[in-house]
Amino acid sequence: MAFTKVEAPGIKINKRISIRPFFDNTSENMGLENYDMSLYEGVYHTEQLACLERNGIKRYLTGLNEFAPEIKLIANKEEKAAKIREIRTIVAELETDLAANVIDIDDPEFWNKVQLLKPDNDEFWSQIELKAGNETGFLDPAKDPYDLIKICAIDAGGFTLIAKSLKEAQTMAKPPKFYLDRHEETMTTKNAYKKIRNRALVALQNFYDKESNKLFYITKVLEPASVQYKKSTSNDSLYEAMDEYINGNSGESNKKIAAQTFLDTSKQPVGELKIRAIIKDAVAYKFITIKADGYIYHTATSSMLGKNASDIAEYLKNPLNEEVLGAIQSSVEAEWNK
Repeated sequence: MAFTKVEAPGIKINKRISIRPFFDNTSENMGLENYDMSLYEGVYHTEQLACLERNGIKRYLTGLNEFAPEIKLIANKEEKAAKIREIRTIVAELETDLAANVIDIDDPEFWNKVQLLKPDNDEFWSQIELKAGNETGFLDPAKDPYDLIKICAIDAGGFTLIAKSLKEAQTMAKPPKFYLDRHEETMTTKNAYKKIRNRALVALQNFYDKESNKLFYITKVLEPASVQYKKSTSNDSLYEAMDEYINGNSGESNKKIAAQTFLDTSKQPVGELKIRAIIKDAVAYKFITIKADGYIYHTATSSMLGKNASDIAEYLKNPLNEEVLGAIQSSVEAEWNK
């Protein structure tokens, strides 16, 4: 039987695949994050393939075990059958390359005929390890069977230091040291941020050109030190402040979140933004204060406004409370007009 190189989902052998260090500039890492480094120069991490042991039975996280719990839990029968076929195709190829053992993936005795990659072959799987450092490590599953094994294991979570993708690395609670880079996926993830940022910058330019009043309120809402901005503040200063915000240099350090937050905020009506800006600065000027009972009050009238900014906004938008809104707005706008 003739075998061709596997083109399983997620393992496209004609694409560039590599292990790259993951830099998270927003997380402290002994100062290395300032130099786009995960480790000190010349330092490498070596990790063995993860192994779970229960009642004396070892199970390696290989991604090549059709009897693993994650395979058994696939509810869709067609999806499950496709995954099992994918696993067998890869295992059959690896058996041919590493043990000169040719197996038909449709053979009912398939796993009995596997010699090297049996799920319980501790002697083989215990030797699988990965070494990674600051330099990009390229993997070539078309030429090196062990690279194919490593890619499958990474996808199965078999190496704790390496995320399956850049997207996963960016969302993990504890940032990993490395991630698997399938060139196209990584570019898609990186471009997702660029697209959001560019949309935010286009929106910012439009506000600068056509809606300077709304730009003022957006800046008030998003800028941490909002009281510094007055009605006399130039549009150029407001533009610069929001440009810094969008690029993660003010208020929100995560650049993607910052750009998306700007876009989301900019879509709110001017009236909503104005109330949010008034509340924010009223707190800063102490026109409204929190008391011992945990509620926030209008200082001048002792009117109870609520427990948080959302409560206050709802209170002030109620026509019955127009007098309180007017009093707070007058006090805040007097400061804005100085």
